[in-house]
Amino acid sequence: MTALSPRGTLLVGAGLDLAAALVARWGLAARPPRAQGRPSPAETWRTNRRLWSSPARRRLYLALWVPNGLIVGCESLYVAYDPRHAGTLFASAAAGMLAGDTLLGRFVPKRWRERLSAPLRLLLAVPYLVFLLHPALPLAVAAVGLASAGYSAGLLLQERLMAVTPEEMSGQALGLQSSGTMTMQGVGAAIAGSVAQLTSASAAMAAMAAVSVAVTLTLAPGLRPERYGKVSCA
Repeated sequence: MTALSPRGTLLVGAGLDLAAALVARWGLAARPPRAQGRPSPAETWRTNRRLWSSPARRRLYLALWVPNGLIVGCESLYVAYDPRHAGTLFASAAAGMLAGDTLLGRFVPKRWRERLSAPLRLLLAVPYLVFLLHPALPLAVAAVGLASAGYSAGLLLQERLMAVTPEEMSGQALGLQSSGTMTMQGVGAAIAGSVAQLTSASAAMAAMAAVSVAVTLTLAPGLRPERYGKVSCA
């Protein structure tokens, strides 16, 4: 925005949206739908209950929803933490997420992906603990970028979710994951704002990160790879 002005930034964003639309229209291969017709609300709820009935899927959903939402709560406080440089923090978060997803999704060999799952889940939150010390801008930007690379752990959890979900429910399984993620992001932002009102933005960010780490460690035993080798789709 500093380099292009608000108007220029909006025009660049619009151009990128148009490019994405063109790629989606002509760059993706056609695939047949897994289901025909439009499911009723009752059918949607029945399938969601079936998805949630599996302990393996429940653990995966919680791991995808809760730590992620808590860290989005940290991100919602950038403006309160440093109004002048909040844009830099947001840019660092976006760059870290892009780098993490690209590296893990395209370049990390399959044999390493499972080994990185647990460290990446912790990476999502641990760097934010430094905000308790109200770090200088360079350290804050580095912490945010590093933490955001941890969002790539979601790719590995989604792979596991698909492995323990019948193919005919895979679309709705991802839909439920997306809906839960967005809901928890809103909840995380609301909680973070409430904590910041009582303390400070930096203290609230560190607190949200600490809770995210605690949730991740609590769920970790149920997410060990050997447990999923014995789970069948149901």
